[in-house]
Amino acid sequence: MRTRLVIPAILLCLLGLLQLQLWTGRGSLPDVAKLRKNLEDQKTANLRAQHTNERLESEVNDLKEGIEMAEERARQELGMVKPNEILVQIAR
Repeated sequence: MRTRLVIPAILLCLLGLLQLQLWTGRGSLPDVAKLRKNLEDQKTANLRAQHTNERLESEVNDLKEGIEMAEERARQELGMVKPNEILVQIAR
């Protein structure tokens, strides 16, 4: 009779441990929900950082092209040259 109660008692203890793990341990439902929220927050932060990086890259490209365009215009319209450079104009 005693052995008939031991097996169900062990199974109930195991079931209790599994429930405890499900609700409080690593990988529990609250833990997974917290990790999902952290993941969404990180994705949002990454998206904001990506937009900032794209904007900064665009500004850098504009500055590079702006300097090149100003230099080219100064060469063509004003005949300016860099130090130690010789300007040769060919008239057509």
